[in-house]
Amino acid sequence: MRFLLKRLGFYAVAFLVAATFNFMIPRLLPGNPADIMLANSGGMIAPEAREALMATFGFIDAPLHEQYFAYLGSIFTWDFGLSIKFYPMPVADVLTQALPWTLFLTGAALLISFSVGTLLGVLAAWRRGQLTDVIASPTALALQSVPAVVVALCGLYFLAVRNRFFPTSYAFDPKLDPSWSWEFISSVAYHGFLPVVTLSVVLIGGYLITMRNNMIGQLGEDYLAMAEAKGLSDARVRYAYAARNALLPSVTALALSFGALFGGSLITEVVFNYPGVGNLLYLGIVGRDFPLIQGQLLIMTLAMLLANLAVDLAYVFLDPRLKRA
Repeated sequence: MRFLLKRLGFYAVAFLVAATFNFMIPRLLPGNPADIMLANSGGMIAPEAREALMATFGFIDAPLHEQYFAYLGSIFTWDFGLSIKFYPMPVADVLTQALPWTLFLTGAALLISFSVGTLLGVLAAWRRGQLTDVIASPTALALQSVPAVVVALCGLYFLAVRNRFFPTSYAFDPKLDPSWSWEFISSVAYHGFLPVVTLSVVLIGGYLITMRNNMIGQLGEDYLAMAEAKGLSDARVRYAYAARNALLPSVTALALSFGALFGGSLITEVVFNYPGVGNLLYLGIVGRDFPLIQGQLLIMTLAMLLANLAVDLAYVFLDPRLKRA
């Protein structure tokens, strides 16, 4: 419990620091949402409405510290104000509609890439110099060097535009109503297949190389020789002993990948016109929707911190000695 409380305290401070930067950046930039709306209205909005618009979008006429405490209160009540791009929808409603799609993409991509990459890394290290290692390791290095936007555009062109194996946009068939029916679920899987594969291909190489190097470092340890001398099976020595100890750095990479993938999904979602928070961030930046951008950045920060907390707990499960660290 002491370990858990220490980690929770650390991440609470980290979230507060990130929220403070999120508060300051829009206020240090020139202009504000009210002036942007007045400029884009072509005279349809009276200048007298500026103060009301400022209050609507959280830019209240008050000292900076009062604005800051009001902003912190809005975070804990999940009230980020109204979106400019999707006015008059609240930012919380816009993010709530988009968040499940991004979680689906990132969760499926992480599960596939981590499982496949880790397993191939274990096999490549165990059979070092053999056919598995000769094929897997150079391929992983090549995949690491390819930008995500290149993979996404190639997948879109060859598999969706040219050959029409998969759709080019949307999370499901627009003709369907969201439900738990097999027709809707299969449509979601069909539309999400290409974006998930795109994200997975970008990550597999990193997990494979990391796990292979970690495994090679474990193969010369005495405890593995003892396990083999006891007559344990080859698979048990490989997975229950060597792979478990080599897994710790890969778990750290998993947490970092989740945060990076949560933000990096912007490229994939924009390319495939997928209705996730990454696509929302792009629309918010183009439309200068400061409340939406702030809410999105807070979601990304919270996602990364929760992923790191989960990894800390997983570390303790994999190596109980860390509780005393």
